[in-house]
Amino acid sequence: MEIKTDALVLKATDYGESDRMVTLFSADLGKISAGMKGVRRAGAKLNFASQPFCFAEYVLAAKAGRYTVISASMHEGHFALREDIEAYYAAACVAELCDKLMYEGEADARMLLYALAALRSLCDGGGKAALLDFCLQAIRLAGYPVEAGECPVCGKTPVGRMRFDMAAGTFTCDACSDGVPASESTYRAVRAALGGERGTEDGNVRALRLFCAYFAERTEGRLVSLEEFLRLP
Repeated sequence: MEIKTDALVLKATDYGESDRMVTLFSADLGKISAGMKGVRRAGAKLNFASQPFCFAEYVLAAKAGRYTVISASMHEGHFALREDIEAYYAAACVAELCDKLMYEGEADARMLLYALAALRSLCDGGGKAALLDFCLQAIRLAGYPVEAGECPVCGKTPVGRMRFDMAAGTFTCDACSDGVPASESTYRAVRAALGGERGTEDGNVRALRLFCAYFAERTEGRLVSLEEFLRLP
């Protein structure tokens, strides 16, 4: 049986002498693994479709629950990501988040649309703000939303020294909880991202560090690409 689907390549792994296994994220099929034969040979016609961040229409041969890519037609290659190390690592974070938050075969068109929007923004120089925006959207879809409104304990807007409640995903006043310490610039960056605006560079970095810890706390997993991104000079 042959299936057509628009999908984004989240990751690719070499195997054999010239083959590659890709993890595809499709709006209708969800996250699936598919084999691509001979794509590492010189001049292979489907090499482009086995590259991370490629968004294309894939024709898949399905047999006994396994998929093999027969052909592909590119929609977006996101080639600009390969020209900027920060943009590339940020895109890797987007792909890793999709991979770790989505189960095999689980379809979520919203997550795919958010991921594609983030990759386009990164290609256009969106930087840390674009990455933070996607992180917050993705974690909300996964059921672990982050809020940056009034303190849920006293009802006031947190200022100065404050706390972040890892269990609730909310910022509180310093005296209102025993959450982890958080800066006002972190709070303002998250608040800006949730409102569709851009925070400061420092605030976005601090917010991404907090998100990294929050992800680990809620999912018991690591975002390796985000850890590496935050180590970039």
